[in-house]
Amino acid sequence: MAKKKSTGDELVFVPLGGVGEIGRNMGLYGFGPADDRKWLVVDCGVSFGGPETPGVELVMPDPTFIEEEADNVVGLVLTHAHEDHYGAVLDLWPGFDKPVFATPFAAAMLRAKRISNAIEDDVDVEIFAPNVPFHAGPFTIEAIGMAHSIPESCALLIETPAGRVLHTGDWKIDPSPVGTPATDIERLRALGDEGKPLALVCDSTNAMKEGISPSETEVGIHLERLIATAKHRVAVTIFASNLGRMISIARAAAKADRQVVAAGRAVHRVAGIARELGLMEGIPDFLDQDAYGYLPREKVVLLATGSQGEARAAMARIASGNHPVVDLSPGDMAIFSSWAIPGNEKAVLDIQNQLIDRGVEVVTSRDEMIHVSGHPRRNELAQLYEWTKPSMLIPVHGEAMHLEAHAKFGREHGIGTVFSIRNGDMVRMFPQPAHFPREVPTGILYLDGNILCTPEESGVRDRRRLSFGGLVVVSLAVNGKGQIVSGPVFDLDGLPEVEDDDYTLSEVVRSAATGTIRSFPEKRRTDTGRFAEAIRRAVRSEVNAVWGRKPIVKVMVHKV
Repeated sequence: MAKKKSTGDELVFVPLGGVGEIGRNMGLYGFGPADDRKWLVVDCGVSFGGPETPGVELVMPDPTFIEEEADNVVGLVLTHAHEDHYGAVLDLWPGFDKPVFATPFAAAMLRAKRISNAIEDDVDVEIFAPNVPFHAGPFTIEAIGMAHSIPESCALLIETPAGRVLHTGDWKIDPSPVGTPATDIERLRALGDEGKPLALVCDSTNAMKEGISPSETEVGIHLERLIATAKHRVAVTIFASNLGRMISIARAAAKADRQVVAAGRAVHRVAGIARELGLMEGIPDFLDQDAYGYLPREKVVLLATGSQGEARAAMARIASGNHPVVDLSPGDMAIFSSWAIPGNEKAVLDIQNQLIDRGVEVVTSRDEMIHVSGHPRRNELAQLYEWTKPSMLIPVHGEAMHLEAHAKFGREHGIGTVFSIRNGDMVRMFPQPAHFPREVPTGILYLDGNILCTPEESGVRDRRRLSFGGLVVVSLAVNGKGQIVSGPVFDLDGLPEVEDDDYTLSEVVRSAATGTIRSFPEKRRTDTGRFAEAIRRAVRSEVNAVWGRKPIVKVMVHKV
């Protein structure tokens, strides 16, 4: 049961991720006096590494602040099962030993992720249903169904004796979604009609776009036409979690008297979960990729992973001709029913160019309306304001430009209190609204292989330097008198070696090192640290003078 309000009780919000950036969403709601708050965590997501983080696949919010409050944490609620909202749960949450509240689909996705990745740590999951309130410590939470590009996406009505807040999660107003119920407009209207003050913590992704986000049904119409008029094979790549798109493709294939062949573990995983939960009733089973070879060209629709250019996914392997089973021939069609997440554009374009070079017709969202966003545009935001009548707006889920556009839009629509915040800020929503910038320390963690570490611990900075300037290693040995007894030997990695040059970088390194060794007094060579540093500085300086870049230089002086 929620506790009664006492003197000094406050309702506060603190984002650890997802505010000032796209991805790694993690929000904290605190209730109680400043020195004795209970904390509810909403979402625990990831973003993906890019060229600036070589070797790092996933980036997560640093939970240090909430770890220090672990005894006061009452649970984690997941709004939906997109990676940027639930992808860090199995890495960050097991240590809290507190429940995870999730819909059946999100719980099944979490379980499948654990099995697929052979993760030993597990979490206790409690299932919730829309419009059925549940309790976590002093918080009463009600999930409200919202249309999005994945099943069972929910807004959360979070109530405490101090006040209430609607955390929208990811959403849009789609009157005719596919594979998922429409946004629960009736319940949203009721929130506004209740007349109680409401804080709105709201998705800002498309706050700069006018109008409304097109419906998933419209995408299905365009896919149906493309598949019906295709002369040969059709391959479609999507976000694997987009069940509605998957269903639209399957329906279009059936109308065109084609069978769907699935290639890629993620597609099979999502489809399997959806069938178990009864979300794909009436949709024929997908064939495994082994069936691809015996189906006539005009009777197949391939549903493939790899919409973001992932090198190991099905579409990349098909484009390069390295897939063990699936191939596309001149005259076949490849449909990219998605758009590239920022940072993935080049990888996606490379795959599309490879397919074009193979004679495949490539269709993207630039050519046809074959992808729509799962986030609200400005008219939808205005509609939500009208329904819920918030007294306060806190834009989240976006980069700075999205957040500021949303904040301005909210003010223009008469919302009395609007807070423009960033990760680590604290907002007191009730009883007296206030904004405390940089109140809480925040940061990021890298999942580097199997190691979870801070950026400083990761070695990524040196990897970037290696990729820019290469590595020079110098090794030699001295005896107790400082005489050279072995070496020096040299190893250069990542530096250019042009055969026609009169003076190669190998020779530059050798000359700089041997010159420093000769000029360094023997008695002082026994101080191996200073001796190595003198050689390092000389080599680095000479290489920079010739090449114009400063490599990483490692000098090892062994004392024997």
